[in-house]
Amino acid sequence: MRLPSFLPLLLLAIGQLSAQTPVTTPLFWPDKNGPTLNGAVSEADAAKLPVEWNAASGKNIVWRLPLENEGHSTPVIGGDLIWFTSATKDGKKQWVHGVNRHTGKMVHDILLFENANPEELGNPLNNYAAPSCVLDENSVYAHFGTYGTARLNAATGEKIWERRDINARHFRGPGSSPLLYENLIVLTFDGIDQQYVTALEKDTGKTVWKTARTTDYGDLDAEGKPTRDGDMRKAYHTPIVFNIAGSPQLISIGSRSAFGYDPATGKELWNVPHGGFNAAVRPMQLGDMIFINTGAERAHLLGIRTDANMKGNIASTHTVWNHEKRNSSEACAVIRDGKIFQITRGGILTVIDAKTGAEVAEGRLAGQHLPSPILSGDKLYFSNDRGVTFIVSADEKLQTLHENEIGEPFSAGPAVAEGSLYLRSKAALYRIETKQE
Repeated sequence: MRLPSFLPLLLLAIGQLSAQTPVTTPLFWPDKNGPTLNGAVSEADAAKLPVEWNAASGKNIVWRLPLENEGHSTPVIGGDLIWFTSATKDGKKQWVHGVNRHTGKMVHDILLFENANPEELGNPLNNYAAPSCVLDENSVYAHFGTYGTARLNAATGEKIWERRDINARHFRGPGSSPLLYENLIVLTFDGIDQQYVTALEKDTGKTVWKTARTTDYGDLDAEGKPTRDGDMRKAYHTPIVFNIAGSPQLISIGSRSAFGYDPATGKELWNVPHGGFNAAVRPMQLGDMIFINTGAERAHLLGIRTDANMKGNIASTHTVWNHEKRNSSEACAVIRDGKIFQITRGGILTVIDAKTGAEVAEGRLAGQHLPSPILSGDKLYFSNDRGVTFIVSADEKLQTLHENEIGEPFSAGPAVAEGSLYLRSKAALYRIETKQE
């Protein structure tokens, strides 16, 4: 039987189209804190991750993609694509970018939101593209705080839904990244005017629940108005779901208090008043303990015992220890061998015993440290505002094993896929891997 004359051309066109359509799985780094949401690199990736590179010589630099505009968002990686956001300095335009991780070529360059009158940041540190994207098998979810949230098709970049009616006054700019949990995307809004957590149906964008903070901020003046325009009420926290006493609980840290919620309904289960503000560091879990950072430069790190009796105010009944000094204010901590490793913005590195809260080691790294570190086997990767990534032993020696120069400031965290390291500096996106001699 003779084939129609156009069939070979049709098959060729289909094959070319298929070859051009990016693959969206597996989810190598679907969240700013990696596949397990705790900054840990998989064992397979850790065995291949580069430990030495240099921008000037090109050592182990596979490609460099120059970037425009600003953004703190950590890249996330699914299949062939790296996703991150950016914004103009004045916040009037906000983009989502999808880059081919193999070639470093821009695949999607999507102007997602335009804002006529964005609120001024009021500080030199933040920008209008600080929250990171999250991924599932088919979609990328981009979030810009009060300016909007959207779900995009991860293969085509097509917008599936958007919400621009979930709002708060950030005052210092947005910072909380979204969390994917089952069929929900959880968003956090701790502004100066209102403070709440809300969950949307991830497929449709419809609101499933919204829960206001029940915090007593203790900041009202004689006229009953918040002092400093409510500046002490804001936070930049990204929540997480832990299994506690056999049930999932959403752990969310706001200004002045931390909370446990039922992730399906948003019902408040318990709270821990803590007195801090500007919370930004994600909670951690080890065994029957969770660890909560209260935020800002004078942050405390709290060790909280978990059990089935966590109801109401549990500060006095469940707080096991309180580490009061030299705690991180922006960079998330990591846990290895029962020890918590954390770094302050000023570069003070401490190791805390997770059971007792005792400080067992201290070190110092040069520069300002905003990005969260990653844990790769027995090594920690820390990047600073001078364009240096320190590789440090993940033990009580805190030995600096390597110092790798890019020469461009870092404020976004690293991402990993198939043994390659992806770094976003203020000027460019890099793919770094150990090249075969």
